Amino acid sequence: MNSANTEQVTRFRLSDQYQQLKSSFHRHLIQQIEERNLEIDQWDEAKLERFVTEQMRRYVVEQRLPVNLRESEALARDACDELMGFGPIQALIEDDTINDIVVNGPSNVFVERDGKLTIAPVRFLDDNHVIRVIQRILAPIGRRVDESTPMVDARLPDGSRVNAIIPPIALDGPCLSIRKFRKKALTSEDLIRSGSVSEAALNYLQDRVRQRTNLIVVGGTGSGKTTFLNLLSQWIPQGERIVTVEDAAELRLQHGHVVRLETRPPNLDGERAVTARDLVRNALRMRPDRIIVGEVRGDEVLDMLQAMNTGHDGSMTTIHANSTRDAIHRMELLAGFAGYNGSEVTFRGQVASAIHLLVHVARLADGKRRLTSITEVLGLSGNELQMRTVFHYDMEAGVHVDSRDKP
Repeated sequence: MNSANTEQVTRFRLSDQYQQLKSSFHRHLIQQIEERNLEIDQWDEAKLERFVTEQMRRYVVEQRLPVNLRESEALARDACDELMGFGPIQALIEDDTINDIVVNGPSNVFVERDGKLTIAPVRFLDDNHVIRVIQRILAPIGRRVDESTPMVDARLPDGSRVNAIIPPIALDGPCLSIRKFRKKALTSEDLIRSGSVSEAALNYLQDRVRQRTNLIVVGGTGSGKTTFLNLLSQWIPQGERIVTVEDAAELRLQHGHVVRLETRPPNLDGERAVTARDLVRNALRMRPDRIIVGEVRGDEVLDMLQAMNTGHDGSMTTIHANSTRDAIHRMELLAGFAGYNGSEVTFRGQVASAIHLLVHVARLADGKRRLTSITEVLGLSGNELQMRTVFHYDMEAGVHVDSRDKP
């Protein structure tokens, strides 16, 4: 299909006429399936496509619809996605070049590629259509969203993170965010090739991981913290017992002795929640060699520091912060929320003995992700933590600089 035809079909698919036609055809398919008592859940993709295509041809003829072959093929594909997939966003989910999918109501769908957010050539019929797709996403994992529970965080079977929020909380219609999980984990070669990190910095980190260094990956939202933590975890020697704690299980450790734990939100009565702090405390009783926490964002910070200080060397986590110094201040803040009553100096002393390395990653203005610094924690001097940057990214030169031999 040439670009002109593609653009024509795209315009057609975004029109109100097409949305109404797709809705009518979908109801027709459901009626046919129910009347024939067909078990389409047991069909493979090829059989479903043949059935939908045949029904599409008959429907076009019977209804005398003014659509050409390409438009009818597009309608059939979308109908398959409505029956067995996630409707208008199914093709976006299958597209490996897309990192994030953001739905702001029925008519505004955006995708992120290479760090840049652009509008996608798809749309929903109305708010109810968006909510039906959200419910279909949540159904297999036993979660729900409705007026009594208008917000939900969940994880798709492939590890992709999902957040949904609907009216009355979302004023402009239901919103859906999907952070896709890479089917193929990033390798050291991928990061070096893209310029995200230097080979020298990766070799340094690999040595420190094998030496059982306690470290924290620091960065803002979407900076690639979890991706980088996943890379670091691959260098843990085989044979070590690892316990992971995550809100949504994203880490893919290629080790034979891994126990994965995942938090659980409260039920409709606000009870039976299992927090990250509960799981970190439980992990300490599971004879781990290392504990990996997907992200420290609450009172589990105290238990994570205790784990790092009590024989679980080589433990790792991530934290939201814009710099390594900010990461220390954020841990102090989280500790205060957790009820820590000791002095600031005492807490910083605990941080100094628990954390050996801070790895800062960032998403730059051009959308590219870079390792911006690797900082060693040297200890406590007076009231301040002493730190030394061993690698940093020179923004002007666009290169990673090794500072280990500099005073």
